[in-house]
Amino acid sequence: MSETTSGYLNMELLRFTTAGSVDDGKSTLIGRLLYDSKAIFEDQMEAIEKASKKVSDDEDVNLALLTDGLRAEREQGITIDVAYRYFATPRRKFIIADTPGHVQYTRNMVTGASTANVALILIDARNGVIEQTLRHSFIASLLQIPHMIVCVNKMDLVDFKEDVFDDIKIQFNKIASKLDIKDIRFVPISAKMGDNVVDRSKNMEWYDGPTLMYLLETIHIVSDYNHSLGRFPVQYVIRPQSDKFHDYRGYAGRIASGIFEKGQKVKVLPSGHTSTIKAITTMNEELESAYAPQSVAINLEDDIDISRGDMIAGENKEPEISRNIDVMICWLGETPLRLQGKYGLKHTTNDLRCIVSEVKYKIDVNTLDKNYDDKSIKLNEIARISLKLTKPVVYDPYKINRVTGSVILIDEATNNTVCAGMII
Repeated sequence: MSETTSGYLNMELLRFTTAGSVDDGKSTLIGRLLYDSKAIFEDQMEAIEKASKKVSDDEDVNLALLTDGLRAEREQGITIDVAYRYFATPRRKFIIADTPGHVQYTRNMVTGASTANVALILIDARNGVIEQTLRHSFIASLLQIPHMIVCVNKMDLVDFKEDVFDDIKIQFNKIASKLDIKDIRFVPISAKMGDNVVDRSKNMEWYDGPTLMYLLETIHIVSDYNHSLGRFPVQYVIRPQSDKFHDYRGYAGRIASGIFEKGQKVKVLPSGHTSTIKAITTMNEELESAYAPQSVAINLEDDIDISRGDMIAGENKEPEISRNIDVMICWLGETPLRLQGKYGLKHTTNDLRCIVSEVKYKIDVNTLDKNYDDKSIKLNEIARISLKLTKPVVYDPYKINRVTGSVILIDEATNNTVCAGMII
């Protein structure tokens, strides 16, 4: 493996999602990021130029077509599905989730944002903060996305005026005071013209902050992972049963959080048995320690009955174990939630079944008010519900750990995922 390739593989990965109302310029912004950072191949550019001429007489290339891949999206000039794009700069690798702006596609925004380090909230400078801004900001807060960058777009259409940008900052900060958002940055941009996206704008010399690309390359995400709580959901038990590895028993999976070290005392849950880590291995080598989100195999000193869905945890602070949990959900299914209905539940590597025992309240995402009377939960609605499980689940509250605190519900009749949930 060359030094260049090795360096690329070891680069830090940042995941970010775009959110905003229809026509706020999300797809154009991503296209501009890719274009100005030289992350587009020549044949891709030629295809986009041809497609641009088909949909518009404008001589400018429509950069939104880089992410709007569906035919319906290109014909209507909107984003319908979640589009993922991958690119890298010398400083960092990126995965972008371009999510739809329409209200009826809120569930797509939840899907795209569920693993993001950063949420890019786009606001049209002409319209300011609107209901969709509140909706998407609330979802970003609900999903505990650690960082938010508010991009005030289309500054070219308001003559790059500083007071317009300042007014929108004031409007948004009033919203943010009601939400659980720790880190918010503001950048005035023009995605179409390229101002303050990758290159600094000559039209907004009054803005002395960083460009969007500089923020994405330098925003600190190492501490986003919970390194204090050791959590290792067991995905697979490795038993080669060969002469060379006659007594080998390894527990494979991805570390959800924390650091595991050779010689460390651990507890296996839900059984409660304790042991010591004998070895930590990858496909190619043995490690002295490993941390989230590495995929490894762990060997223990003691022969314990462990299977898929069990959790190996550090002894400093144990996770919670219960057959009854409260969950904040976004309903993704076309069919409404069934009270007392039975669903499949997936939590880390654990598959089980559950009953929806209670709907506690529903949230109006436009006002953030709680509705305790309406118990019907339909597509895209957000609510707090109680679940009764067929067996105990080992978890942390979502606020503490986004991996061990998240669940999905599955309709057993159709096998469709109908709900994304965050354990409270």
